[in-house]
Amino acid sequence: MIHRIKSAIAELEADMIGWRRHLHRHPELSFQETNTVRTVVERLRAEGIEVREGVGRLTPQARGTGAIGLVRGGKGPSKACIALRADLDALPITETGKDAYRSTNPGVMHACGHDAHTAMVLAAGIALHRLRSAWSGTVMLVFQPGEEKEPGGASLLVAEGVFNDPRPSGILGQHVTPELPTGRLGFRSGPFMAAADELYITVQGRGGHAGSPHLCIDPVPVAAQLILALQQVVSRRNRPGQPMVLSLGRVIADGATNIIPDTVRIEGTLRTFDEVWRAELHQLLPALGRGIVEGHGASVDFRIVKGSPVVKNDPDLTARIRAAAVEFVGADNVIDMDIRMGAEDFAYYTHVMPGCFFRLGTGNPAKPGTQSGLHRAEMDIDEDALALGAGMMAWGALRELEEG
Repeated sequence: MIHRIKSAIAELEADMIGWRRHLHRHPELSFQETNTVRTVVERLRAEGIEVREGVGRLTPQARGTGAIGLVRGGKGPSKACIALRADLDALPITETGKDAYRSTNPGVMHACGHDAHTAMVLAAGIALHRLRSAWSGTVMLVFQPGEEKEPGGASLLVAEGVFNDPRPSGILGQHVTPELPTGRLGFRSGPFMAAADELYITVQGRGGHAGSPHLCIDPVPVAAQLILALQQVVSRRNRPGQPMVLSLGRVIADGATNIIPDTVRIEGTLRTFDEVWRAELHQLLPALGRGIVEGHGASVDFRIVKGSPVVKNDPDLTARIRAAAVEFVGADNVIDMDIRMGAEDFAYYTHVMPGCFFRLGTGNPAKPGTQSGLHRAEMDIDEDALALGAGMMAWGALRELEEG
């Protein structure tokens, strides 16, 4: 069956590259993926695959920009079901580099590989549909909006009951990884990626003339002390050996050379692996902020927006999919990975059903941009990896249906 899957994917490879490049040229931001999902739906329906549209609604009145495809095996009756997930959204980044398929939407770019994820799950679903006489069960194709933005499209799909009928026994997802060479697959059992929360802090002082600081409450040095104190939570309050990151990526003190501003705005991210410690931090950090800021006569609004939980790869499912990967690409091309402080809303799936989220190598020193980090303006992938990624998703699904 591996040979048949590889042959079916090979027949789709040129189309898959074309789909990926079309999506790359026409990226759409989170929960705005109207044309992206239309491309997917039209291709699925042209193949005769059942489609459910409008999932992933931000509000009960909104039409969701996600879709579900149901590929049903024809070999015999079976209630077994496995889900394959792709994410649709792009990022607010102005692209540089490649000319052949550069983004045509100013300031929007597929810099995280979601165009590739979508093309690969689409190809895997079509290949399985064309081979449906050889297998039983159902493969659910999940085309999810809003991975890059809270509340996270995955959480919306779970809340909407998308997985109630049919009910998958598990879900598989993959992510392109420039740090791995093309041809490699990376796995980790158990906790894999961090929980991520967003920090929004406003230090309120009293501005005025920079030559008369005694008449002001200068929020800038107060904010500076707060920033340093927050980093000390990582080094002094966090248990040694427990993964944690607190990064502040935006600080705005909009004064001038001779103007002390009224406020300083700070934004950042909190990454953790322990839910108990995470909950403690949600109380500790604002209290710390108030203590420092109010001691200087200023005030602070310290808001934490709770994001995705930890990605928990189910040990049994991950062991089976890793074994399937060895069958598909050979043991030398399957590696074990360390934990990652990056976050993924795939995590929501892993908290309601067994999940396996693995990595697809897309780095190639001979191809510009393919070794660039994710979320960078020059990021690209080695498109030779698409056939492996699509084939692995299809093969992993069939191996799970056999188990089912």
